[in-house]
Amino acid sequence: MPVEPTGLIVVDKPGGMTSHDVVARVRRLAKTRRVGHGGTLDPMATGVLIIGVGRATRLLTYVIGSDKVYRGTIRLGQSTVTDDAEGEVVSSAPADEVGDESIRAGLATLTGRISQVPSAVSAIKVNGQRSYARVRAGQDVELAAREITVSRLELLAVRRLPGLIDLDVEVACSSGTYVRALARDLGAGLGVGGHLTALRRTSVAASTPDATGFTLAEAVTLDELAEREDPITLPLPEAAARFFPRREATDSEARVLGHGGPLGPVGLAGPYAVFAPGGEVLAIVAERDGRARPEVVLAPAGG
Repeated sequence: MPVEPTGLIVVDKPGGMTSHDVVARVRRLAKTRRVGHGGTLDPMATGVLIIGVGRATRLLTYVIGSDKVYRGTIRLGQSTVTDDAEGEVVSSAPADEVGDESIRAGLATLTGRISQVPSAVSAIKVNGQRSYARVRAGQDVELAAREITVSRLELLAVRRLPGLIDLDVEVACSSGTYVRALARDLGAGLGVGGHLTALRRTSVAASTPDATGFTLAEAVTLDELAEREDPITLPLPEAAARFFPRREATDSEARVLGHGGPLGPVGLAGPYAVFAPGGEVLAIVAERDGRARPEVVLAPAGG
């Protein structure tokens, strides 16, 4: 029986595709159904999309919950139904009189721990139905605000057009942040409306400051992926070592973990990856109540 491929793929997602489109393409290339992604990118957006294959799909919950960095362009002077360039313009107001200092002050109000109402045209479920489906069906949708963290919202460039202003920005933010909602809220705060015209995810942060995340520098395009014999760019042990702090297990500890049992604590900030003496990653564990307890067991069945 062929061995199922297992690991992560750092894809440079093209525009015009959904994240699920990318998953479907990887399923064909990897010849397995067990494929998932670590955090949705809108069809308009490009950049780092982490794809998990085989047992590595168990890591995706941590990838989804990690911080992200984006570069994008905000257009002031127009609001759209989707808060980005894919939706029709619903209102316009001349932005010529908005000064650079007002723009910087507006960006500052959107930095730090803030409350954000997600875009109505989003994949959030309302009573079991996606919000975007309700909007397209003509329903009024009001989503609840959620707490997010924008650790950096940097203004890179300002381009003034007749009645409009385009702002290039870099955003470092927590999971669950809608960058197009930041564009909407900036425009609303300045009284001229705003929406996102371009977005590129440049990195996905690691689980802790002691580990290393994933960036565009190592991302591959789908065309490049199709030319590879092995679609996996990061085998499971390497992926876990990159994303989590590392703990080495003894043979006896490896046997305990293989059966889902806890280990003694070593004082590492969790979650962290535990490796067998032979280099295989066994589990992702977290220390609590004086024990290192497995959150995800990664050793293959019978291993």
